[in-house]
Amino acid sequence: MGVLLWVIFGALVGWIASLIMKTDAEQGAVMNIIVGVVGAFIGGGLSSMLGGPEVTGFNLTSILVATLGAVILIFFVQLFRGRKSEL
Repeated sequence: MGVLLWVIFGALVGWIASLIMKTDAEQGAVMNIIVGVVGAFIGGGLSSMLGGPEVTGFNLTSILVATLGAVILIFFVQLFRGRKSEL
């Protein structure tokens, strides 16, 4: 996936995860991109270890896996910062 697609993918995934975790007001576009890209690596790694689908491109399965990873990332960041998650 090209760099531009990673930025678009990260922005979309980070935004979806921030809506799920109710952190959208705190995160800007750059943070959404970072959370989305890092979440894709986390979700893809966990999914691969468990024998599930991987993040392989710009498709629905990859978006779901990456969003799960981004939600996990936001959850642990909130836990580390001392904020309660509203899952």
